Amino acid sequence: MAITNYTELQASIANFLARDDLTAQIPDFISLAEARMAREMQARSQEKRATATLTAGDAFVSLPTDLRSIRLVKLNTAPTEVLEYYTPTRVNEIYANNSEGKPKGYTIIGGEIKFAPTPDANYTAEIVYSEGVPDLSDSNLINIILTRHPDAYLYGALAAASVYLMDDQKTTVYEQLFTRALDEIKREEERGKQAGSGLFMKSSYGE
Repeated sequence: MAITNYTELQASIANFLARDDLTAQIPDFISLAEARMAREMQARSQEKRATATLTAGDAFVSLPTDLRSIRLVKLNTAPTEVLEYYTPTRVNEIYANNSEGKPKGYTIIGGEIKFAPTPDANYTAEIVYSEGVPDLSDSNLINIILTRHPDAYLYGALAAASVYLMDDQKTTVYEQLFTRALDEIKREEERGKQAGSGLFMKSSYGE
């Protein structure tokens, strides 16, 4: 059967398991597959952009709540200026005097991005980042990962189910299928980056 949404994914998992007593656990199996995909995948479909308003005298801006890793931070000035990533320690070393000026770099502290030096005026920054895998649920039946890679979802959930059932043989089979699906997604992404290398943005953070 086709797997085009969360409901169909659950039905397919149940069919593969050939059991009718795991209905309550199937959402957990899907969540476990999503957790691993979120850690391992770097798909272009996960990339998003957000703008942030930098206020004079304030070095900190809250990060998007769905951010997993940052690929690029730039100031929307004329010309546009790409900022350099520094570790928190390095930022404190370079800008120890807390001077203000046009930001040249940034670091990540908790759920905030710190610009350095502290902005001397109001600026608009653009953040290009990768989100995790958006969780499927009864209120969120589809996402781009399920649409493009239903096999990864299926095999990942079945691998989790096999661990739950303590079925070592099936765990091995589905783990191999899940790993292969993730590897194929990674290779597909690499081919896409090479084909569009003229437009590829070098990662500044999170890789």
